Amino acid sequence: MGAWKILTTLMLLGLGGQVNAKPSFKNNGTLDGWDGQSLEKGTQGTITESTSSVFNGDTSLKMTQTYLPDYTGRYHAEVYKKDGYVPGDSKFYGFAFRLEEKWQFDKQSFNLAQFIADFTGDSKGCDDWMPSTMVWMVGDQLKTRTKTGDICNQKTTSFDAGKVKAGFWHTVVLEAAWHADDKGLLRMWLDGNPVLNKTGVPTTIEDTKKRAFSFRVGLYANGWHDDKKLVGNQKTRQVWYDEIAMGDTYEDVEPRPDKNAVQMTPAAAKRDGGVVYF
Repeated sequence: MGAWKILTTLMLLGLGGQVNAKPSFKNNGTLDGWDGQSLEKGTQGTITESTSSVFNGDTSLKMTQTYLPDYTGRYHAEVYKKDGYVPGDSKFYGFAFRLEEKWQFDKQSFNLAQFIADFTGDSKGCDDWMPSTMVWMVGDQLKTRTKTGDICNQKTTSFDAGKVKAGFWHTVVLEAAWHADDKGLLRMWLDGNPVLNKTGVPTTIEDTKKRAFSFRVGLYANGWHDDKKLVGNQKTRQVWYDEIAMGDTYEDVEPRPDKNAVQMTPAAAKRDGGVVYF
């Protein structure tokens, strides 16, 4: 067994001595506790608490967006915490998400989570609100990325991170050491399985001000804006979120279903040695 798999097994089995770990932020699918929402007035997007499908507890967050042919702006339906990271931080992030059963896997980008900071006035016109790492889908392919360099000379490196299914609860855990030099790392787990392990790499943009990047989850239909069109014929998209967390360890943030909640979802995950399989 390789060192990466051994590390993953220890994290998932909780053998790292973190039995009393507590997340620095935890949300169980409610509108409470967030620093704000990102929802453009010109859209028909919604952010609501839902009981129709939950991963743990009584409610989840349901995000929707609808394509409007005469609208030229962006399509966010996100909630956020302002203190996602500052350069130099090392943190874990977790969330569960579920695509609607009738989700059509068109070859267009739909973002599920991101880290973003405001460089307005400091970027010499090169950028304003700039996202660094994002988690998104094209078709059924889940992806993530790093963004490095400086604000006027950005380098984006993308990675495939597994396949997703419609109507199923999936879990994502990210581990990041946020550095603009080779001290950084980015790891990712999908449904408890390691899908990305990048170490000794830059993971964020150079920024002498070390401004904070917010951590945002929700549906951002960026493909509609960037492509300037709708691919396919599904004009309304729906995604549910639950068990969203930030913390210092894997155990802090790992989304865990409760038995009753899982029975109400289309995918009842089983556990085998701490790893979630669908």
